[in-house]
Amino acid sequence: MNERNIHAVTGAFGYSGKYIAERLLSEGKTVITLTNSTQRRNPFGDRVRATPFHFEDPKLLVDSLRGVSVLYNTYWVRFNHRSFTHADAVRNTKILFDAATAAGVERVVHVSITNPSEDSPLEYFRGKALLERMLVESGLSHSILRPTVLFGKEDILVNNIAWALRHLALFGVFGDGQYKLQPIHVGDLADLAVQQGRKRDDQVINAIGPETFTYRGLVETVGDIIGKRRFIIPVPPAVGYAVGWAIGKLVGDVMITREEIKGLMDNLLYVNTSPAGHTKLTDWARERSSSLGCHYTSELARRQDRAAAYGSN
Repeated sequence: MNERNIHAVTGAFGYSGKYIAERLLSEGKTVITLTNSTQRRNPFGDRVRATPFHFEDPKLLVDSLRGVSVLYNTYWVRFNHRSFTHADAVRNTKILFDAATAAGVERVVHVSITNPSEDSPLEYFRGKALLERMLVESGLSHSILRPTVLFGKEDILVNNIAWALRHLALFGVFGDGQYKLQPIHVGDLADLAVQQGRKRDDQVINAIGPETFTYRGLVETVGDIIGKRRFIIPVPPAVGYAVGWAIGKLVGDVMITREEIKGLMDNLLYVNTSPAGHTKLTDWARERSSSLGCHYTSELARRQDRAAAYGSN
């Protein structure tokens, strides 16, 4: 291998990591992946070598990263579960950054979230802020990308909104539904990550898409596109969570969490900056209007089944 040409992507058999790996391979880069899912189907065949994270043995993790020029980190968990937690993700990512430093990695491109804060009462946003500080303090050349919501073939949020619109006569939004979000296409995020991998100056970028929606407006738009206009009613957050919890039990997933509702309603998925992506969610959704939301996408199933390939909507 040409050592200066090795790029490491966490979770290249998953969602955003897969798109980053695809972009790197198209540029002729040598790509390896660090993953908890070494048994998952490898969509790249022998073009991407997989190795476990080895969080329990940092020396092995350092060995895996030797010769790597750029590390693209997408590792995180969406919610706390008995088998994975935000605290685990923070601890493990700190081990990953330390290993990258010890291995001589030249740059880290790290996926965070909009509006992270160490003072946040929400563990998701607090944990992301802690990791940003750890990365800065590591001294590694870095680019921190802060997306809001991702959409794409393996999308969860937009797909499951469409799924609910196809199956329910009413759709409840938390409160007035006027809080905002700025979804970015996963391919645009991958393009941005690869662009930042070529640089060596430290940057923090709000990775948002070209369209801004209120949550209610997003639901209305998706309903129009798939031909399933529904009555949209405001509901107290506690009621919305209870309904989401019940649906989650029926489909064997965690459909929504209290923290996600709070983050949405506090406008933490909105920033007043120029877009970094160019793909419009409305255009993307119209291209697949007949299939979007036909099947429920389960976050929990992806976490628990480490062998099945990520499905597409």
